[in-house]
Amino acid sequence: MSEFDEQGRPRPTESGSEIETLLSFLDYQRATFEWKCRGLDATDLQVRVAASSMTLGGMLKHLVFVEDYWFTFWWRGAELPSPWAEVDWDQTPNWDWESASCDTPDELMDHWRHAVSRARDVVSADLANGTLDEHARRREEGASPSRRWILCHMIEEYARHCGHADLLREAIDGQTGE
Repeated sequence: MSEFDEQGRPRPTESGSEIETLLSFLDYQRATFEWKCRGLDATDLQVRVAASSMTLGGMLKHLVFVEDYWFTFWWRGAELPSPWAEVDWDQTPNWDWESASCDTPDELMDHWRHAVSRARDVVSADLANGTLDEHARRREEGASPSRRWILCHMIEEYARHCGHADLLREAIDGQTGE
């Protein structure tokens, strides 16, 4: 069996360690989401289905935020990078979703790829000498999720949005597939 499927997604490991398994499933979900956005123009990225305000462009920008929020802010304990640090989240709680229409498809994909790369760097550096049992460096109200929890949450986040992306992509051009 090939290491990649017909869509170019890396197949999750079937016999790796816990860390390898979790990271391979996260990368598979990331690749699935990228596939659903591949080849779309600005108009396509703003298509909505039924009464939902969700768009693939909004989801792309939201996932840039989610990558930075969980891996930079929580896992690493660093401040959020720009543009997230400048957003008044109380005034515009859906800024990531709503501002995506101001970005080109190339900008959205570049931001997403860079956020994924930053997240991979954080995880790789910290797990080289650490474990999934360790907690994120950020603490709020005395609590901090484990690294394992963050990885599982990110798999869940992407899997949920890949389902949304399936519906949106089918509405755009009829493309279907897991």
